[in-house]
Amino acid sequence: MTSLHLALTIDAHDPARLADFWAGILPLPGPDTQVGLRFAQSDGQRVGPNRVHLHVTSTSLEDQEATVAAALQLGGSHLDVGQLPEEGHIVLADPEGNEFCVIEPGSSFLAGCGRLGELACDGTRAVGLFWAEALGWPLVWDENEETAIQSPYGGTKVAWGGPPVAPKRGRNRQRFDLTVIDGDLAVEADQLVGLGATWLDEAADGAVELADPDGNEFRLGRGRR
Repeated sequence: MTSLHLALTIDAHDPARLADFWAGILPLPGPDTQVGLRFAQSDGQRVGPNRVHLHVTSTSLEDQEATVAAALQLGGSHLDVGQLPEEGHIVLADPEGNEFCVIEPGSSFLAGCGRLGELACDGTRAVGLFWAEALGWPLVWDENEETAIQSPYGGTKVAWGGPPVAPKRGRNRQRFDLTVIDGDLAVEADQLVGLGATWLDEAADGAVELADPDGNEFRLGRGRR
């Protein structure tokens, strides 16, 4: 398949505020291997937990503490999802309630992945295999129904935790956004359908919306280098 650029679109009631928050946490736009974040205006209400949350890495305990302090100052908050006191990561929510974790230093799994170490997704092994094929990214983890992929050039990993997967309720407020680089969008859409995606709709700008094998909506649009 043609080269596809991956970003994560996050619906927000106040996209500018959310963009400012994440700009204060991450190096944005960041290196080429860091998955991009985009923020879209939406007045829809969140239903149930998100299927994606971000893992932000730390270089030291002081760096982890500084990242948490910055997040709280920018409007984030602590979040209790049942984590144990002895666990080293710190669970937070951004100003619109989207969960993310600040990972303690020394994580071998996220070593060398950069500041935005991982998109941690709720999903099946099948959807991990689909995205590996769709993006041309190799599997870097495939055990006990859990999968993870990473660009051949390194950077942010994308991982799926395997079953049980919570039922999908309504449209996801966080969605993958693919940009076709120097290729034919219609051909790419057909190839994605051939891999197991479902065609949903076509946008006014010519982009198309599809769903992956777990039913997660994603957008495929045109772009240039």
